[in-house]
Amino acid sequence: MAVTNGSIELAGVVKSYDGDTRAVDGVNLKIPDGAYCCFLGPSGCGKTTILRMIAGHEDPTDGEVIIGGENVVGLAPSERRTAMMFQSYALFPHLSVRDNIAFALRVRGMSSAERRKAADEMIEKVRLTELADRLPGQLSGGQQQRVALARAAITSPKVLLLDEPLSALDEQLRVQMRQELSRMQRELGITFIHVTHTQMEAIAIADMVVVMEKGRIKQAGPARDVYDQPQDRYVAEFLGGQNVLRGKVEKIEGDRAIVVAPELRDVAVPVGHRRGLSPGIEVDFAVRRDDIELARPEREKDPDHAAVATRVRAIEYQGNFVKVLLDDIGGDELVAYVPDRIFYRDPFAIGDVVMAGWRTEKARMLA
Repeated sequence: MAVTNGSIELAGVVKSYDGDTRAVDGVNLKIPDGAYCCFLGPSGCGKTTILRMIAGHEDPTDGEVIIGGENVVGLAPSERRTAMMFQSYALFPHLSVRDNIAFALRVRGMSSAERRKAADEMIEKVRLTELADRLPGQLSGGQQQRVALARAAITSPKVLLLDEPLSALDEQLRVQMRQELSRMQRELGITFIHVTHTQMEAIAIADMVVVMEKGRIKQAGPARDVYDQPQDRYVAEFLGGQNVLRGKVEKIEGDRAIVVAPELRDVAVPVGHRRGLSPGIEVDFAVRRDDIELARPEREKDPDHAAVATRVRAIEYQGNFVKVLLDDIGGDELVAYVPDRIFYRDPFAIGDVVMAGWRTEKARMLA
């Protein structure tokens, strides 16, 4: 069923409205054939506009949209070999599951027998065989979504486009459908472009994540790299799971910068790929929340650790870890994710003074 060459390249893509407002501002991006790519960002960042330009529902003001090596700007959606799965599902209420899935083949003039065969094969892929003759109104939200996915995929597109496909589902069903989408993408072997504003959804499902802000790409790459190695404060804060702190470079010692602030004393931060650092420059650095270790103030200091004295202001049990909210550091939130087994060996209470520390190598300098 898979059609090869579903690679996508966005070359200098701009989308302007009313001459001045740029919804997409000079985007350059390459998405490999067969990738599961998530565009991630807040409302109004341009991610859905990019999806619509790939689909052919809008044309860019400037730039090229290249699918499988061909510039498709100006081509109708049907000529691009893309398919769109809409947030609302848009199923025909009077048609059965089988007939909804086969509808696009009917429009293309395929015979009834061929349509039924193709639809039944797709129904089996999305595990709806027992429900093939039901109407959409007789299905759960997750089952309706599978029908919408199958209807989009049955046309053998090069690229399947998904616009906030999980937003209408409750949390438990969203987790189940993430797994379903991932399985379908692997089985079909085609490029999936998935738009979402939910950080953990993108990280969990995609092998490529594109983080956007105000029409521009802030960072793109493998999901783990983007989450674990954010390039700047915006990406680190938007994806979550990171503490972002600010200080001033006091001096450079080899491959480390010594950073100070009113609440920070001689904190060593690896320079990494950051260039142009010198004493007096203000910098941001990030430390993952699950890399923060909490200790009693009397604990002996370790030269390979950075630490800051702070106070516990809230404790939230999260199941397999405890979220400990600490006093802000220079206006920046400081949070520790402590494994529950470790936390409850010697639990802290709200108001306790603690040392929040991390291994120096775990800090990351941001751009």
